[in-house]
Amino acid sequence: MKNESKAELTRLLLRHQQQIYAFIYSLLPVREAAEDVLQETCVTIVEKYREFERGTNFVAWANTIAFWKVRQARVRYARSKLIFHSERVQELLAQSHDDIQKELEDRHEALDRCLKKLKDQDRKFILTRYRAKNGVADAAKLSGRTVKATYKALGRIREALGQCVAKELAKEEYQ
Repeated sequence: MKNESKAELTRLLLRHQQQIYAFIYSLLPVREAAEDVLQETCVTIVEKYREFERGTNFVAWANTIAFWKVRQARVRYARSKLIFHSERVQELLAQSHDDIQKELEDRHEALDRCLKKLKDQDRKFILTRYRAKNGVADAAKLSGRTVKATYKALGRIREALGQCVAKELAKEEYQ
């Protein structure tokens, strides 16, 4: 694998690992088993990354791998005392997870559009707080505000974003 492909894969896995884990955990509601399957899934993703078509939905592709890893795990754990859902229930859970995943993607896209509509200062401020994973105190220090003023400003911006996202989603629903 070329270095640029490794870097791209690393970014994709870091960005979407929690989503993949949530999918696995919805099918294997035993934390330890889900964590094991996540590791196996990540290894397979690395091994099969050349097969991934860039520009397509990475999470959907990764969740397909995860689904098959869950099925393999069910065979391994069939004799254990762990209780797993029936295969039909697992299929229904996978389908509902796909629906939830689509809704989350729609919300993420709406949020991206709404972030672009913010004043530059507000956008930079909220991104400083959340993208960099800074705490409120860090955001306050970086923006030159007090912690109290930072909470108020973040609340105002979150409120505006929430309203904007709701409007964006309503527009999509009627199109």
